[in-house]
Amino acid sequence: MDEVGMEIIEMEKAALDRWGKGDPGGFLEICAPDVVYFDPYREARIDGLPALEALFKTIRGQVQFDRFELINPHVQASGNLAVLTFNYISFTGEDASRWNCTEVFRKEADHCWRIVQTHWSYTNVFKYHKG
Repeated sequence: MDEVGMEIIEMEKAALDRWGKGDPGGFLEICAPDVVYFDPYREARIDGLPALEALFKTIRGQVQFDRFELINPHVQASGNLAVLTFNYISFTGEDASRWNCTEVFRKEADHCWRIVQTHWSYTNVFKYHKG
């Protein structure tokens, strides 16, 4: 993996480490002001860092897990844009939660990579949403 890919994956792992301890601030710190966000718990896209901060404030301290795995992370970069895709499993005791994630990063004027689009979905939607 190249330097850009390694840098982005390490940023993601650091943010997930904090997320598992109830602190979404790691993600907020690596998001661009114009970030857009999707997850299966939201009916609509979240637009912009202030809106994402407001959402994450409501769940601060509620998300906790013992450990996680990034499975097959892959970064495709071109110029000032990079796309990170991976499968993700978090573990709390014996319980596992499985996800897919796609994030688009943009290299900003300060030469830092920032998330401009993030999309989380369940790996096996039928397992979680029966009916």
